[in-house]
Amino acid sequence: MSRRPPPEFPPTRLVTTSMELAELCQRLAHEPFITIDTEFMRERTYWPELCVVQLGGTQDVAVVDAQADGLDLTPLGHLLANPKVTKVFHAARQDVEIFLLKYGAVPTPMFDTQIAAMVAGFGDQASYDSLARGLAGAAIDKAHRFSDWSARPLSDAQVAYAAADVTHLRVIYEALLDKLEEEGRLDWVADEMAALADPAGYITEPDTAWERLRPRTNNRRFLGVLRAIAAWREREAQRINIPRQRLVKDETLLEIAATMPGNPAELSRARGISEGFAKGKSGLSLLAAIAEAKKLPEEALPLPKEQRNGPSPSPALVALLKVLLAAKAEQHDVAPRLLASSEELDRLAADSTPDVPALHGWRRRVFGDDALALKEGRLSLGVDGRRVKLIRD
Repeated sequence: MSRRPPPEFPPTRLVTTSMELAELCQRLAHEPFITIDTEFMRERTYWPELCVVQLGGTQDVAVVDAQADGLDLTPLGHLLANPKVTKVFHAARQDVEIFLLKYGAVPTPMFDTQIAAMVAGFGDQASYDSLARGLAGAAIDKAHRFSDWSARPLSDAQVAYAAADVTHLRVIYEALLDKLEEEGRLDWVADEMAALADPAGYITEPDTAWERLRPRTNNRRFLGVLRAIAAWREREAQRINIPRQRLVKDETLLEIAATMPGNPAELSRARGISEGFAKGKSGLSLLAAIAEAKKLPEEALPLPKEQRNGPSPSPALVALLKVLLAAKAEQHDVAPRLLASSEELDRLAADSTPDVPALHGWRRRVFGDDALALKEGRLSLGVDGRRVKLIRD
């Protein structure tokens, strides 16, 4: 895929007033697409703290100081909701989460160049830097990747760095769009964009937070207490707006679920739990959550993963499916992770008719049908020179 000639970008503007932002958004509302990025801080808070929004159009490259005194961000919300303007992101999930929290809706319509690059054969999770080099012939200076974006004033170097994240993105988007159109894969990307636009994908349900801890036990009482205190941590971290790990670390939650303390003195023996915390408002509410979980009847306790998901899959069959996945990804020049996840392969191996994305839409045509044929003995794998060969019965 040839590089496009480097375009000339408009000069970067730092937007700090409501009038400037309203005028900018009014102009961008007439564009067929705009490029967007954000800079935010989350090290000290549960909720992301929006600091900067970068916007790119044909005539505008703007860095919006989202923390400028008196700045009204309402026009930006209207622009993000404009159905006539495609919003182009790279690795959009965190940016979209911020806008969903702020405006109550995800931007629409959207296009994520990282996902598109996976469909177009650029591998798993292609970075903005690599796409800028490969498609726009640009080198990205990442010296300010870890800047404190909440500090003011913003430096000229920070503004220049922020602007680069939406300028070259225009070239990347147009190049990927051409490639996907040529290969007839725009509908593949459309499926992914639909998932990206689902607000449910950005909501952390407190009652399922315990599953991320991957407990290795079949003790249902332990799992019940862990479910309760992981949900408590999620809600408490949201309430006081601090990172969940700063409130109580994962390993401490697992220890507490195992020991099930019943009073502040017992709770304070857990690693990372101070006496002051144990006796304070958060500690007492944690103890109350433990006490409630200890009272639950057996039938209300969560089942171990293997009992919820059925029998474990054959490791040998999973290994064969992984080989098939790699072969099909190589054949179609698409990222393997986009075809099927490790969890989907496990379910394909263990269940006769699993309801997984790999058995729907374009994924079924590319991989799913052959995965079922492999399971049913209608397809075998061989080697032809240096490539895996599919042998159909």
